[in-house]
Amino acid sequence: MLFPYTYVPHQMEKMQEFIDYIFFDVWCKAPSVGPFGLHLFDGNVELREVMEAFYYSDKKNADFFYGHVEKIFKGFSNLNQKQIRRLKWWYCSNNNIEQLCANHSGSHATRHSDIESKFPVIAGDMRAFFVGLYDFDAAAMTKKTGDINDHYRQFVSTNSNDKCPFCGISDLLGKDHTKREAYDHYMPKSIYPFNSINFKNLVPACQHCNSSYKSSKDTAFTAKDPCGLQERRKVFYPFSTIPYTISLHVLIQHADHDKLTTADIGLNFGPAELNEQIETWKEIYSIEERYRAKLCSLDAKAWVVEVMDEWRWHQESAGAEGRGPEAYLRAVARHTAKSPYTNENFLKYGFLQACKAAGTFG
Repeated sequence: MLFPYTYVPHQMEKMQEFIDYIFFDVWCKAPSVGPFGLHLFDGNVELREVMEAFYYSDKKNADFFYGHVEKIFKGFSNLNQKQIRRLKWWYCSNNNIEQLCANHSGSHATRHSDIESKFPVIAGDMRAFFVGLYDFDAAAMTKKTGDINDHYRQFVSTNSNDKCPFCGISDLLGKDHTKREAYDHYMPKSIYPFNSINFKNLVPACQHCNSSYKSSKDTAFTAKDPCGLQERRKVFYPFSTIPYTISLHVLIQHADHDKLTTADIGLNFGPAELNEQIETWKEIYSIEERYRAKLCSLDAKAWVVEVMDEWRWHQESAGAEGRGPEAYLRAVARHTAKSPYTNENFLKYGFLQACKAAGTFG
């Protein structure tokens, strides 16, 4: 991830608060509180109002929410305290996104497969509930939590870089657009339960990063090896408050940019202390493939032409003593230092430096 987002608090966080209450104060207490009923929600007045509205509604979405909460409650009622403690740990782990990303020793990256293995009675209902929760829409709930489009407007007003932080080469729809980007489940909801509406797990991403490349790749684990094994790994936390800078060094094999192929391009990333996170980022979003393709595109060829045209213009204006490409490259360096992601400056600068080193400019 080239740069982190700034987290934006919003009324919609209340949805996660409701689910926290349901998990800890309803489901986890199921073995000792008797039969399921609306009285179980008396400790949270607003949630009680929502559940009561769903109880008396005949709409499908109301039945989805109320029905799953009740079915999962009945599944929990047959669990012992050791099992419930395990589920509490798993729930807390999956909702501490920062620790999941850091591969913290006390964090368990719980997957649906873990629940299916240890708690098969509730696994199906749990998966259906948490996978469907993100797209759940009901007026009684929206009245309490607000609207996701409003969250997006506030989010892009604060995060006004306009570039996708996962690739740096695609624009994001901003506050002046009537549409919005999709929210990516950083820990995919198809793999990880409990955090499908946690806004620290919901990050706007460009269409290419979200759907074309990342899709439902397992963020917290490596891809399966030939034996089918996976290992936990570190990944960038999308809302990190610790500043960092990703460096990019480009190498090309020859000076003829018109004949450049992806095989001619080498990419080195830094810093070394973030190597594990960088490797995960590169794999999840196919960064090297996309950057190499960009550097073989017409845009990259135009960058080279800009340097050559600038050189020729100054030669014609000032004679043989006209300034060389170095002056133009210094200007690009200044632009990159000031605005690295505007016009893909971070890629442009690295590429033009590689061209210079290869002799493209004479």
